[in-house]
Amino acid sequence: METDLRRYLAELVATAGEVLGGDLVGAYAAGSVALGAYQVGRSDVDVALACADALTDGRKRELVARLRHEALPCPARGLELVVYRREVARSGTPEPGFELELNTGARMPLRVTWSGDERPAVDGRFWYGLDRSILHCGGLTLAGPPAAQAFADLAPADLRRLLVDALTWWLALPTPPGDAPADGVEDAVLGACRSLVRCRDGEWLPKVAAGRRLIERGHPDAALIEVSIAARLGGPAPGGPAPGGAAARAFQRGVIDQLRSML
Repeated sequence: METDLRRYLAELVATAGEVLGGDLVGAYAAGSVALGAYQVGRSDVDVALACADALTDGRKRELVARLRHEALPCPARGLELVVYRREVARSGTPEPGFELELNTGARMPLRVTWSGDERPAVDGRFWYGLDRSILHCGGLTLAGPPAAQAFADLAPADLRRLLVDALTWWLALPTPPGDAPADGVEDAVLGACRSLVRCRDGEWLPKVAAGRRLIERGHPDAALIEVSIAARLGGPAPGGPAPGGAAARAFQRGVIDQLRSML
């Protein structure tokens, strides 16, 4: 882990401890940091805090004030912070269930959601159960008990349902017409790869590693996955330009069909 990122995470945990005191029972890195796939200049920093009790409005406001980018500069694209009560983190629920969500960064619009019930369905309510599954399987413990103890995994049926919801949400996002290269489309392809690997193998992998695993196993869309990996890593594509919207959507639909067949 980069020195700047390590220092930032330590300061974040210390600041959260100053606000929450003994109610802070754990702090964990999720996403690319936990999975060893953090890319400087591209990745976000995903952090989950566990607290003993429900947060008061005052503590929520203080956390936002102390942890937003203007007060504690994030060295990444941005911080995606979610706070859960300990009992929710351990419940395995597929619902959002969080106490507070804060998105903040130099290249990320400020967004604060004051409870899981306030999360709009149009923005996706599947993120949180999936993130807690990642934390259970491979979260990086910054403070408190090991992530595997602090977070419960989802039931298999809930996992597959949330993955289908996530891919369906991605399909609804606008993309350029036709199959011209489009920024960010490689993430849609590789995210679908990761979903498929998780359901087939029971393992959360970074997006690029998941794509490579499917290539190694002879996936029929290996060429599309290869150019998606190249686009993700910022290198020359071995088989052509970055993937286009139409190809990515077709790939996602195929993965959704496979996931639905497992339900």
